[in-house]
Amino acid sequence: MELTLLGTGTPEGLPRPGCPCAACAVSVGPLARAATAVLVDGALLLDLTPGAVLAGARAGHSLAGVRQVLLTHPHDGPPVELPPGLPAAGRVPDGRELSVISGHRVRAVPMDAPGTGYEVTGPDGSRLLYLPPGGAPSGTNGTTARRAYDVVLADVLGRPEALARLRASGAVGPATDVIAVHVDHDTPPGRELERRCAAAGARAVPDGTTVTAGDYHEVPDVPRRTLVLGGARSGKSFEAERRLESFPEVVYVATGGTRDGDAEWAQRVGLHRERRPAGWRTVETCELVPLLEQAGPPLLIDCLALWLTDAMDRAGAWDDSVWAAGGQKELRRRMADLVAAVRATRRRTVLVSNEVGAGVVPATAAGRRFRDELGRLNNAVAGECEHVLLVVAGQPLALKEQPR
Repeated sequence: MELTLLGTGTPEGLPRPGCPCAACAVSVGPLARAATAVLVDGALLLDLTPGAVLAGARAGHSLAGVRQVLLTHPHDGPPVELPPGLPAAGRVPDGRELSVISGHRVRAVPMDAPGTGYEVTGPDGSRLLYLPPGGAPSGTNGTTARRAYDVVLADVLGRPEALARLRASGAVGPATDVIAVHVDHDTPPGRELERRCAAAGARAVPDGTTVTAGDYHEVPDVPRRTLVLGGARSGKSFEAERRLESFPEVVYVATGGTRDGDAEWAQRVGLHRERRPAGWRTVETCELVPLLEQAGPPLLIDCLALWLTDAMDRAGAWDDSVWAAGGQKELRRRMADLVAAVRATRRRTVLVSNEVGAGVVPATAAGRRFRDELGRLNNAVAGECEHVLLVVAGQPLALKEQPR
């Protein structure tokens, strides 16, 4: 089954008409995206968009052989003019199946938002799942798919939990080609778009790309270990969470614990919990080594600075005399054990830490000791991670990436 993506953007396209935002300003030339539409084997058109005929011609395909046009979502604005020769566009009722004269079978997949998804089975038996913008399959939790799809076209960045549900049900497997469509201006185009897609095990392709279902392709290699650094309120925790939001199960390891009588701290913790996906499980502990040694779902550890505070408490490292009498040795042992566990872990892990030492010298010896040790810990952990990000003003900067 051959799929040609005539467009890969939102229904408004990219850049959005009249939008002054930075992402739209640079989405020109090869970075521009028309509204998503997919031509299947030259016979089935999923979503009819303005300029579909011209887009097909640019991709080397004619729409003259299209036998069925299906829509996935309500189209706002003026109706799209039907090009001459194309059959009338329509939508299949949820759960119903349709046989196309070309030999394709189409099943309408119910969504949890307005719109219809389509499962397309080609004459060769290959399978495609195409989801509308902002849509996720309803009722997939706790179910098991017959087998994984060959290709999934979905709003990966707008609805990452849809991908998490599909993974949980087995509908998306290790060899599934997941392609981000309905791409909007919320993600800067270029390398940052590629990084966010890769973190979800997906890829973004330019308009006009042709994909053959079932063919070998290079599946995006999601880093096993990622370290996210940043200052206070830099957005580092949000960025770390975004790296794992497309996975069905995540263990969120909170090293800060609770603080009796501190209402402001409780409010901070509550806000963090509210924005996490419902399927994530929270563990409050500083015992990180056993978690890293165990098999299980991905870990998000937030954060190493608070872990170090606890480790220094246990070693008595704040006191100069205890530090000199053995506290330094004890703390370094704890740090070495943690770094070794990060090196050896087989779990997908995202760690968060504060970047320190950017010119401010603490006024106390204990403060300077904490700064120095956190710098050492960050250095050592970064050396064991495939991917290291620095978040500044909400903007992630890649300091270290896996070879492409």
